[in-house]
Amino acid sequence: MGKTMTMVRTLPLIAVSLALAGCVSLSPKVPPQLLRLTPSAPAPANNGVVLGKGVAVAVSFPSAPVELSNNRVPVRIGSTEVAYVKDAQWIDSPAHLFRDLLAETITVRTGRPTLTPREAALTTGPRLGGRISEFGIDAGGHQASVVYDATLIRSGDQVETRRFTANAPVNGKVDEASAGAAINTAANDVATQVADWVGR
Repeated sequence: MGKTMTMVRTLPLIAVSLALAGCVSLSPKVPPQLLRLTPSAPAPANNGVVLGKGVAVAVSFPSAPVELSNNRVPVRIGSTEVAYVKDAQWIDSPAHLFRDLLAETITVRTGRPTLTPREAALTTGPRLGGRISEFGIDAGGHQASVVYDATLIRSGDQVETRRFTANAPVNGKVDEASAGAAINTAANDVATQVADWVGR
């Protein structure tokens, strides 16, 4: 009797576990290829530099809207609808990738080293932050669109703000390869504009 009761109570639990296993995935499917940003002019290797006071630029991770809070590539359709490019996925969040691109481009174009947010306390130099509001594909214009609202503190409490934008055409149909290449071009354009502004 005791064994029968145990079996009756256990079988429903096993059935529920098997049902859940069939419809729940604990890890998302990763596409065979992941996208990343590559600087148009990467910084060369060097023998190291001694940072003078106020020389280095601290570059923070930009904030981003909900549609950019994941690793997928958004496509804006009209003024109110957003879809995502099938099988297209960044290797990291757009905010992290764009921050690294900004830092690399600033170093190349200004000659000033850049620091990560964790290292920001080590410098009294300029501090760059901001927000990416667009970092994807505009379906209407068949082009990539990158918009970055920058905030720069050069010294003391003086704050400068400026919006930077760039577009790049999508070659062929919108897929993971064409979308990634177009966004990379537009992101490099914006990073160059920002670097020249910081280096004034």
